[in-house]
This record gives sequence, structure tokens and C-alpha cells, in this order.
Amino acid sequence: MRRLNKVHTQAKSTLPKNWDHRWCELDSCNSSDALLMNIFCHPQTFADSRLMSFLGIQNGEVPEFGVRVRVPMLAERSDRTEVDMIIGDLMIEAKLTETDFQTATREKVDQYRDFAVVFHRKSLPGRQGRYAGYQLIRNVLAAHALEKSFCVLADERRPDLREQWFAVMKSVRSAELRTRCKMLTWQELAELLPERVREFLAGKYGIGATRELTTTCNCEHENV
Repeated sequence: MRRLNKVHTQAKSTLPKNWDHRWCELDSCNSSDALLMNIFCHPQTFADSRLMSFLGIQNGEVPEFGVRVRVPMLAERSDRTEVDMIIGDLMIEAKLTETDFQTATREKVDQYRDFAVVFHRKSLPGRQGRYAGYQLIRNVLAAHALEKSFCVLADERRPDLREQWFAVMKSVRSAELRTRCKMLTWQELAELLPERVREFLAGKYGIGATRELTTTCNCEHENV
């Protein structure tokens, strides 16, 4: 219920003005948070045990949305990073219509305690003093600190996001950490969802199940 009340940050510029209604993020069909909740709050989503195996989670685990996790920084400080969803040991970042994974200054990213331990600085994408894929960097650091797995859910019609993912993941030093990080598409996920959910996703979001169920894991097949 708390998540349903999250204010839409672009309501003033993109949504109709209605003085009797406060627009919330989940009012928008472009909201990746809404899409995530539409799937994982459905009572039959985990009826197919293959879905749990596909995601690497255990039976009975309940999803939490908008979870604040602590990512260690220098001088014993921490960044309260918000993760879109956590279920079991899996953290999920959801993307739908977002343009990219954001950027941040090198000075800001250098403040994370484990940054140099987790990443090869020089191979990370970026320019003009900024790192690209800041959200990915931050979430991978969270997965490292919390010893969890991390997954990005994105639309297969967005190859640009896939390219941004691989550009960051090829800079991760640890092969073990890379195996805990992956990117899946909504279309791959739809393959294992109940029929009513699949029909809803196809009708509202244009997301259809893929014919071939695969996973897009870390960077192993990118010759890293």
C-alpha cells in the first residue's frame, strides 16, 4: 500500500492536470514498478515451480518492493540505495521505458568503499568525467556487499539497455560475482507466467512470451 502512494515525479509535465487527484507513479502504464508489481503480486505467479528455479529463489519467499539497502562508502558512511524488488537472495532492477541506467561523476562513484575492489575503473564506460550505467554499478556493489544475486529485467525490444549492461558487467573483476548477476527480459519471464497474466501483459504492455526460454547471464559469452 505504501508503494502504491509513491508520487509520480513527472506528473506536472506529462500527465493531465486534475486538482482532485494526486498522480502516483503506479497510475502510469509506463511505470516499470507497476509492471513488476502486476506480475509478482498476482496470486498465481508462482504456481509454476519452473519460475522459482528460473529466478533461483525458494518456495514461499515473498517479494518486497522499494527496499532500501546499505551500500558501504568511505569514512564509514553508506548509501541507502533503493532496490525495485527483493525476493529471497535476489535483487531486481526493473526497466521499461527509461532511457538508460543514469550517469554519475567519477568523484561520486569513487566514494564507494568497494568500488576499486569490484570494478576495473579504466574499462567502465563513460566520458567527460562521468561513469555511464551508474544504477548498475551501484546495484552490483550492493550485491557484493550483501552477498546477494542481482538481476535486471528489461524489454527485449531495448537492445541499447542490453549493451549498457554488458559494458558495465565486463568491468567486474570477480567471475563469481558475475555469475550472480544477470539480465532477463520481460518476454522471457512471461513464458512462465499464468495465462491471465500473459494476456494482460500482451494487451497492456505489448509484451508477449518468447518461443525460446533463455537467460542472458553476466558476460561469460562476451569473452570476458
